[in-house]
Amino acid sequence: MIIAKILNNNVVIVHDEQGHEQVVMGRGLAFKKRAGDALDSSLIEKIFALQSHELTGRLSELLSEIPLEVVIASECIIALAKERLNTRLHDSVAIALTDHINFALERQRQNLPMRNVLQWEIRSLYPREYALGLEALAIIEKRLSVTLPEDEAGFIALHLVNAQLNSEMPEVMHITHFMQEVLHIVKYQLQLDYQTDSLSYNRFVTHLKFFSQRMLGKRGVYSEDESLHDVVRDRYPQSYQCVQKIDRHVMKKYAYALGSEERMFLTIHIERVRKETLAIKESDNEA
Repeated sequence: MIIAKILNNNVVIVHDEQGHEQVVMGRGLAFKKRAGDALDSSLIEKIFALQSHELTGRLSELLSEIPLEVVIASECIIALAKERLNTRLHDSVAIALTDHINFALERQRQNLPMRNVLQWEIRSLYPREYALGLEALAIIEKRLSVTLPEDEAGFIALHLVNAQLNSEMPEVMHITHFMQEVLHIVKYQLQLDYQTDSLSYNRFVTHLKFFSQRMLGKRGVYSEDESLHDVVRDRYPQSYQCVQKIDRHVMKKYAYALGSEERMFLTIHIERVRKETLAIKESDNEA
């Protein structure tokens, strides 16, 4: 294999015999290497050959930021899920699950665990995926020496559910239409030019997918603890005002009231997209 691009010492991009991009990982794989050099095949630990060029680009961006051991742990979980569920998982799970696990590890190190208010529903509705979520926590503890709370088993289970989701077309269309409505509200309320290949945008879209399924199924998320919601509201006023507009739209069109927890998470995701979009715009202006 010949290196096309080096992302860091552990991750490179190559082209296969058909000219398709592949992402290759291995400890020290690119050390003292340059584009055009041959890879040492004995150092290769994982090859990602995704069907979509867009997914390959997003995965490359993600892997350049995340430690190798986290990626390997995530891949072990995905391989186990494919074996146990005996079904195809969408390629995007490699991105979404790895990103989530890395974020969960960061929050745990900062002593900021996130409570999963859908834990009971996930355990009840998706028992196989929830069982895999529990096994995933054991894999993470063994490989990364970090003990994550059981709430994370539910979050991991949801990623596995999403990766195998095969809904009826009317439902898929309804969900897609609703997501587009929310994306348009955010776009025009905050005057954003979305960077659709960015991590923050794709995290937001993933969150909207779960949110829309809950909203259309009238399965609300409610919390009695308003303290964190109030902190987020005060810290990100522009994004929160946008969420209030979404709340009014959803109530008017779908007769659904957003709970404080849903408003909080939407605000956080919108703020990420807003900041990243502004940063890119400022960079382009300077150039």
